[in-house]
Amino acid sequence: MPSPADATEPLPDVVADVLSRWWGFDRLRPLQAEAIAAALAGRDSLVVMPTGGGKSLCYQLPPLVGDTTDVVISPLVALMKDQVDALEAIGYPAAALHGGMSQEERAGVRDRLAAGEVRLLFAAPERLVNSGLLDLLARVGVKRFAVDEAHCISHWGHDFRPEYRQLAMIRERFPSASLHAFTATATPRVRDDIVRQLNLRDPVTLVGTFDRPNLVYRVVPRTDRIAQTLAILGRHKGEASIVYCISRKETERLAERLAAEGLLAKPYHAGLTATERHRTQEAFTRETIDVVVATVAFGMGIDRSDVRLVLHTSLPKSLEAYQQETGRAGRDSLAAECVLLYSSADVFSWESLVRKSAAESELDPEEQEEVIASGLEHLHAMRRYAQAARCRHAALSEYFGQPYPGNACGACDVCLGETGSLPDATVTAQKIISCVARVQERFGVRHVCEVLRGAKTDAIQRYRHDQLSTYGLLAAFDQRTAENLVHQLLDQELLARTAGDRPVVVLNDRSWEVLRGAREVVLLEPRATKAKPSKADADDWQGVDRDLFERLRRWRRRVAESRGKPAWTILDDKALRAVARERPDSPAALLRCKGIGEKRLADFGGDILDIVTGGRGE
Repeated sequence: MPSPADATEPLPDVVADVLSRWWGFDRLRPLQAEAIAAALAGRDSLVVMPTGGGKSLCYQLPPLVGDTTDVVISPLVALMKDQVDALEAIGYPAAALHGGMSQEERAGVRDRLAAGEVRLLFAAPERLVNSGLLDLLARVGVKRFAVDEAHCISHWGHDFRPEYRQLAMIRERFPSASLHAFTATATPRVRDDIVRQLNLRDPVTLVGTFDRPNLVYRVVPRTDRIAQTLAILGRHKGEASIVYCISRKETERLAERLAAEGLLAKPYHAGLTATERHRTQEAFTRETIDVVVATVAFGMGIDRSDVRLVLHTSLPKSLEAYQQETGRAGRDSLAAECVLLYSSADVFSWESLVRKSAAESELDPEEQEEVIASGLEHLHAMRRYAQAARCRHAALSEYFGQPYPGNACGACDVCLGETGSLPDATVTAQKIISCVARVQERFGVRHVCEVLRGAKTDAIQRYRHDQLSTYGLLAAFDQRTAENLVHQLLDQELLARTAGDRPVVVLNDRSWEVLRGAREVVLLEPRATKAKPSKADADDWQGVDRDLFERLRRWRRRVAESRGKPAWTILDDKALRAVARERPDSPAALLRCKGIGEKRLADFGGDILDIVTGGRGE
């Protein structure tokens, strides 16, 4: 669970006491105090915080203060389970109701609810509405409902789920209860829609800072997916990493290749059985594998706090999805890396998927058109982010409606000086565009590049394209690099492409401007650049005894395995680094380390102190 940063206002004594006693923190992060105050006062609220910003504490703490039973509505079973595991690790009375439980398990939770033994219940929206659970909650006297991932209720959100629309009936059924909507990714339009769809009454609206300064963003032209993935993962050997692909087939193939290279990697996608997905989740959260390869179309729901790398091997469908998926990195507020391998070929794949998905939905034609328009709007915002050579942190902040302070973040490829322009880019562009004209605008990217590279394919010989003046002009480039350059021209609308399953590259007015020398062209050079360390990464390790940190990690893994719990729920990396930095020699000194509360001191204090002092604990 993330540890808080500085807060400006003193906490009420009762809140401060609960925070310290249960979580081992002495202060809250920005906006957490306001969100908790709104909940305790019975005010509706809309809370928008980036992933890792501490939303969960906003609905976890109030039930302990008021000794109430609150309900959290969440769309992901895995995320519910992880949160319950983490809460139970500190002695918090929490429970979940979902389809993955046996009838006996669900009956046990209902009995605990009826007896007033549960402070926080997690439930999926369809189970809340369709299972008769509302009658039991009315008898228990629930006064607060938190809707997690609230953007799912909006057509204009990046992950619309029709079942979320049913949640509007909570207001009708529980008119005196307060509703609290939480999301990590909502533009102003989506925020307004959430308020309207949930019928929030004069809500306290809290919008946190979207920027995650501990994350290092990099966008790299994709030339060789597997080789680039292996090189990037090599920077995070033995660390938790998530790799995203668009299709299930790519996920399976890449996971198999990574495993063959000796990496502890497993696939995770909707085509696997529930048992297979569960095994992968368990292995990842318990640190018996390091890498999960997942489809971007399927929600991971893994709340591991020490993910040090999120790698997208294909373009996400929106900046909201990208913000949420990269937000899985560095949730402990320590430095982490987020890399996107970009090719504009993914844009065309997503456009087709957006239209196909809308056509197969049960929405009426007008709603289908709305969903398509929204999907394409999100997609092209993502494309513009990927192809722009400007500060990544600034671009993300401004997209979500917040100005970015300063000129350089020092934590992205652009500001770290890792991007490079191709020499003589305009001349190279003219060669490519001229070749498109010479093949009479009748062929796709691959064939055009094969002609430019001087390949001897059957198609080239059949159409006598080896006789063209542009044949072999880019012989110095390999096929992947040449295709990358063509996609950059497509991105900048210096070339165009027809619709359909077999798109053809064609010229437009800007193409002729380039050929006449009336328009300069800038192309990024698809080259391997050594990643530079960010200041945040250096600061996070300052004063930390790395050998002691690794010994503490091994101890944590053994404890997690013996308890059947995710390793990070025992102690997160930030707490372990604090111990490895401070080297406490007494229980009182250990309690002063961030993330060590009274429960963890009682459970693990002796073992930790033994490890620190070189005793038998490890």
